[in-house]
This record gives sequence, structure tokens and C-alpha cells, in this order.
Amino acid sequence: MVNCVVKNWQGEQVSEASLELKVAKEENANHIVHRALVRQMAKARQGTASSKTRAEVRGGGRKPWRQKGTGRARAGSIRSPLWRGGGVIFGPKPRDYDLKMNKKERRLALRTAFSSCLENAVVVENFAEEIARPKTKEIISALERWKVDPNQKVLLIVTEITENLNLSTRNIPNVKLLKASNLNVYDLLNAQQVVVTTDALTKIQEVYGD
Repeated sequence: MVNCVVKNWQGEQVSEASLELKVAKEENANHIVHRALVRQMAKARQGTASSKTRAEVRGGGRKPWRQKGTGRARAGSIRSPLWRGGGVIFGPKPRDYDLKMNKKERRLALRTAFSSCLENAVVVENFAEEIARPKTKEIISALERWKVDPNQKVLLIVTEITENLNLSTRNIPNVKLLKASNLNVYDLLNAQQVVVTTDALTKIQEVYGD
């Protein structure tokens, strides 16, 4: 169980929150989180790179010149891989980079990664109502009140992304907005600081607390 201090919009400590998630054993934690990270990054690859072999390149059906008597090297096709404009030897072909990982392992890796981030995370009360209109300055000021450096990579986890919140944060280059239901290992590990609302913390406990 992890206990966290909860701050309000003004940056004052108002209460405490706790989260209990089943995480991987210490000796296996790095391995399982690394596997989940590699899987996520591999799954993001399109795998559409493709090159043509000598059988697929257009032309080259006729022998360029006779076998003997010209003084030149033997050639059977102008689309040989040795020729300019010819096919490619062992070139890339469309493929699927997806790596298999059990659902239980994926969820365990995600819980482990989130628990490791939560030790230094900032938990705040739901502040959606505080943003009456899109205003980037208000979000930057709030981060500073919460002792969060907006110049570092900040992951802001909420339950619902409102239009005002989205418009207020999208111009801050180092702040990424993420729904609690869309947690992923890469964003958790990539963030230098994590800010999570109490509602999002409850949602994470409901979804991943098995």
C-alpha cells in the first residue's frame, strides 16, 4: 500500500490518499516492466517498409547481350541486384513486429510501473471546475504551486479530459495529458514527474486493483 498526501488547487495539503496494487516481486520487476515496454514500442512500429526483389522489378526479361564474344561480363538480366535499378537482395518486406505477452503479465507490468512512479508523484484534488476557460497560465501556475517543474516531462493523469483542460495544456511542450483508463508503461517511465487527481487514483484502483 502506498500513502500519498493530497493537495488542493492552491497547493495546500488537505488530506491523504492510499493505493493498493499487486506489483511484481523485486527480483522480477525490472524484467517484466522491460518486456512490456519493448512490446509497446514494437507494437507502435508500422512494419510497412518494403523493397522489390529482382522478380518484382519491371523489365529485364530479355538477356542484355549474348553470352560470349562481346568482351563484357556475362549478364542475364538488366534487373540483377548488381545493376543500377535492379532488385534488392534481402531487402525489407512488410512484417508484424508485435510481441506476445500474456494479459496478466501486461497488467502486472503496468501496476508495477505505476507504483514505482507513485512514490514521487503529486496527488491533487479534481480541478476541472477550477478551469472556467482555456488558460495555459493557470495550469503552469498550478504546477508551480504543487512543486512540479513545468520544464520537466510531466504526466498529468485525470479521469476525463475536458475541452478547457485539453486546450490549456496542449501548448505546454513538456506536459502530457492522459486518462486513467489509458495508462501505459512508456508514458509512465518517460515522465520525470507524475501528477494524478484523486478521482483518477480511484479509477486506477478500480480498473487495475485485481
